[in-house]
Amino acid sequence: MTAPRFAAQLNEQIGNEFAAHQQYVACAIHYDALTMPQMAAFFYGQALEEREHAMMMVQFLLDTDCEVEIPGVEAPVSKFGSVVEPIQLALAQEKRVSEQVFALTRTAREENDFAAEQFMQWFIKEQVEEVATMNDLLAVVTRAGEDINAIEEYMRREQGGANADATAPPIAGV
Repeated sequence: MTAPRFAAQLNEQIGNEFAAHQQYVACAIHYDALTMPQMAAFFYGQALEEREHAMMMVQFLLDTDCEVEIPGVEAPVSKFGSVVEPIQLALAQEKRVSEQVFALTRTAREENDFAAEQFMQWFIKEQVEEVATMNDLLAVVTRAGEDINAIEEYMRREQGGANADATAPPIAGV
């Protein structure tokens, strides 16, 4: 049985993941409007990942016979003054999500909810990758300044299609 305190926190995290989805869509639209298709595609892809994370959490709650509550989310930031601002926001968001994932893992551990703790391990690994990716992207875009072609070339070269992670939790509806 999933610990009620963990289930409540996970329901809250579902909202955080959907908010991250919306924020990444707003970032993608910003880059699309600047005719930066590589950056736009990257952020549209990030948005889909965040949605999938939320749906993984939904599936875990369903699998453990817990009630699922989808919270509402605030509107994302949609106006940016430069090409670097969305990445700065994304890095801060990924660091915040990491802390949320750690808090969920801590709750699972405190509640001796071994299944929940095991479930959270994949998200810890994912957050390490996400923060590293955003750190790298911020460094590259900061160096490139407003050289959109250099940024787009980096994205084309470095952000190639990654394979699906076979260790990922199941996604509700897929």
